[in-house]
Amino acid sequence: MRILFVTALVPLLLAAAPAADGVVVPVAQTQSFADDPAGVPANADADDPAVWVHPRSAGRSVVLGTLKEGGLAAFDLSGRTLGRYPAPAAPTPGAMPGRYNNVDVLGGVPVGGRARELAFVSDRGRDRVRVYEVDARGSAAGAAVVRDVTDPAARPVFSASEAEVDGQRTAYGLAAGFVGRTPVVVTSRRDETRLALLHVVPTAGGTVGTAVAATLDLPSSFPLPGGGTWAPCGEPGEGPQLEGMVVDSRYGVLYAAQEDVGVWRVPLRASGFGEPVLVDRVRSFGVPQTYDPRTGECAVSGPDPGVGGRLLEADAEGLTVAGRYLLASSQGDSRFVAYERTGRNRPVGSFRVGAGRGNDSVEHSDGAHAVVADLGPRYPEGLLVVHDGERRPAVGDSDTTGFAYVSWADVLDRLEG
Repeated sequence: MRILFVTALVPLLLAAAPAADGVVVPVAQTQSFADDPAGVPANADADDPAVWVHPRSAGRSVVLGTLKEGGLAAFDLSGRTLGRYPAPAAPTPGAMPGRYNNVDVLGGVPVGGRARELAFVSDRGRDRVRVYEVDARGSAAGAAVVRDVTDPAARPVFSASEAEVDGQRTAYGLAAGFVGRTPVVVTSRRDETRLALLHVVPTAGGTVGTAVAATLDLPSSFPLPGGGTWAPCGEPGEGPQLEGMVVDSRYGVLYAAQEDVGVWRVPLRASGFGEPVLVDRVRSFGVPQTYDPRTGECAVSGPDPGVGGRLLEADAEGLTVAGRYLLASSQGDSRFVAYERTGRNRPVGSFRVGAGRGNDSVEHSDGAHAVVADLGPRYPEGLLVVHDGERRPAVGDSDTTGFAYVSWADVLDRLEG
């Protein structure tokens, strides 16, 4: 285990936020999901998408999305639901059921004697990494497009016992990629600052497992210029967690969003993590806040020291890389911020996803995934799929969510036009 200690705040290379954000409009969107115990599926709360690109027939590519207790869903490129795959039930009375949080896909994974197309899911309810195999037919396979190939003997990622699993300090954010030729999965721990690097391993009967190879603890407090320290506010005993992550296999780095802190760049090796660098901070970084147990919320309790960033409104959330860009979801103000993918990750622009073409706008987005490939006439340069945290019209009084599809060509027009 590596623990990172930060001794000084390093000045960040920042650019002023644009005078007005560009607006892109979804080409398509999925069905709505309601966080309702009487819904179908029950307690479905969309969170994080991933795009699997068919290697020979791009039109049969597949979008996967997590639905928390509603499990996993698969969609075609028009947003039509292909199938839904339930999270595991609670193993014993009173135990926590499966709750799917984040998903990522990885093609050509050499495991079990062959190259396989796999999707990895963080099950925050049971503290496991679930593994699904994507059918070679892609969307033409319909509801059979994915099947669960998780090692039935999979152990918790972070918890030492099943009792600890039920405390829910469990696998949370997740990203998958290659470090050289080694496939890896990185997951974060809920309510803590810990990251785990996992290797993909073959298990009995063609199933697939993961094994922890290394861990890294990012900071939970930060020194301030002129003395003193600052820690993000939260409920007592809860640390500043990370969720949104992406492995940039081309450059061998992990980007990880610490929700109330900012975006980290962490070099990756097959055996572990390199030295993290905080490449951007949220605007509220350094602002004193105090937790109020009566309201369950944090309130500003002192002057802003002026060390925060200018672009990200907490929470810093979904991250994805595509082309020459790193994108981050600025969840607090429903924007997406673009950075250069290389060098010091200089910020280069931002945009919102607005309503149009019969589709809803996107608010409070958690997860995002972009791919650069010709996926047909609607997505000639690629596809960006984003979580919509406030789908309208709502389903009754339930929190209503979904996923929106944006043409990457439209994003480029806003960033480069």
